[in-house]
Amino acid sequence: VSWYRNTVWFVKGLREYTSGYKPASKHFNPADVEVNVSGRSFLVTSANSGIGKATAKEIARRGGTVHLLCQNKERAEVTKGEIVTETGNHVSSFSVFCLLLERLLFLFTEVVLQINNAGCMVNNRELTEDGLEKIFATNTLGTYILTTALLPLLEKKADARVITVSSGGMLVQKLNISDLQSGNGTFDGTMVYAQNKRQQVVLTEQRAKTHRNIHFSVMHPGWADTPTVRWSIPGFYQKMKDMLRTEAQGADTVVWLAVSSEVTKLPSGLFFQDRQPVPTHLPLASTHSPPEDEEKLMEVLEEFSQKFKSTSSG
Repeated sequence: VSWYRNTVWFVKGLREYTSGYKPASKHFNPADVEVNVSGRSFLVTSANSGIGKATAKEIARRGGTVHLLCQNKERAEVTKGEIVTETGNHVSSFSVFCLLLERLLFLFTEVVLQINNAGCMVNNRELTEDGLEKIFATNTLGTYILTTALLPLLEKKADARVITVSSGGMLVQKLNISDLQSGNGTFDGTMVYAQNKRQQVVLTEQRAKTHRNIHFSVMHPGWADTPTVRWSIPGFYQKMKDMLRTEAQGADTVVWLAVSSEVTKLPSGLFFQDRQPVPTHLPLASTHSPPEDEEKLMEVLEEFSQKFKSTSSG
C-alpha cells in the first residue's frame, strides 16, 4: 500500500506541485486578491522566511496589519524591516519563546485571521525541552495550542479565518493516533512530517465542525524553493530545484484564502491547492480513518496541551 501511495503521489506531484502552478493560474480571478484589507489584523507564524514571509509581505501590501510570530527574534526584526520598507505598512514581530498564551491573548486582541505556517522536519528523532518529539510538537501540537488560545478572540470577530499551511505529502499517510511521538520503529523524518500534515488536515476538519463562526481552511503550497526545503530535504532539492515553485507562487493560495471574499462562499474545513478545494485522499490509497480516531486525536491533543500549560506555568 505504501509503495502505491508514494508512486501515485509522486507522479501527481510532478504534474501538479511544480510547473502545475502556471496552467492553474490561468483560471485565477485577479480581482479576488486585488483588495484592501486595512483595518484587519493578521497573525502569521514562522514568517521570517519562505512561504510565511511571502504571505506576510503580500498582506501588508494590501494594507493589513501583520504580526510576525517567529522562533528567532533577531531574524523576525530583519524581516519586519524589509516588509515595512517595501510596503510602508505596519508590522510587528514577536518571538514565540518569549510569549505565554495569556500574553498572546493580550497582544493579539485585534487579530481576525490566523495563518499557521510554522513547520519542522528533521531526519533524526529529537526531543524538545519539554520531552516532546520535535516535529510533532511544532507541526501538530503547536498548531493546536496556538489556535485553541486564539479561538475565544476569533469567535467574536466578523469574517474570522484560520488557515493552516499543510502539505500534499499528507496524501501518503493514514491518520495514526497510536504513536503520535514516533517512538516506535525506525524514525523516518519525511514520513513523520507527512503524518503531522495529515493530522493538520483532520484538525482543520474537526475545528470547522465545532466553531461555525470561524472559517477554517488548510492548503498545500506545492513544491516551492524555500530555505526549509533546501536544508531539510537536500537530496530532493538537488533533483527538483529547477522545477520548484517560487516562494510567491507557493504563498499565492494562502494569500487568496486570507483576503478573498470568495473564500467564505465555500464550506469551512476544506483542503486547497491553487485556489481550489481538492480531495484529501488519493484514489484506492486506503487512507480514510474512522471518525472515532479523528475525535481521539482532538482528545489527546487537548491532554497534551493541558500538560504543556501546567509545565510552562510551573
